[in-house]
Amino acid sequence: MPGVPDITPAETWEALRADPDAVLIDVRTDAEWNFVGLPDLSEAGKQPLLIPWQVYPSMQVNGAFAEHLRRAGLAPQNKLFFICRSGARSLSAGMAAQAEGFPHAFNVADGFEGPVDAEGHRGKVAGWKADGLPWRQR
Repeated sequence: MPGVPDITPAETWEALRADPDAVLIDVRTDAEWNFVGLPDLSEAGKQPLLIPWQVYPSMQVNGAFAEHLRRAGLAPQNKLFFICRSGARSLSAGMAAQAEGFPHAFNVADGFEGPVDAEGHRGKVAGWKADGLPWRQR
């Protein structure tokens, strides 16, 4: 397996803007989408595809994940950029996507919120929000 390369949020944003077939797949939970926010891709003429890797509140892996990718109309030629809170779940999701026949899977390094800062808060050190990329509350 070729592996899932890490890509910075800024590189992801540029790829989404440049490639009409590139898709951002947010694999966080519905609670995170609702209370933390979402990448705002409207400037790129897109919306993030929301497919949880784990199902809240049990946090069991979504057994229908690959089926959801296919139902969304994704094809092997699409470049798929997976994002979660910090980059861990999205890496697992990208690996699963590759195993299911989607070879162009990328992991958004540091995710949407990134690691915690010295005060224990996310969203300020690294990640989509910290990089100043567009996002919105749901």
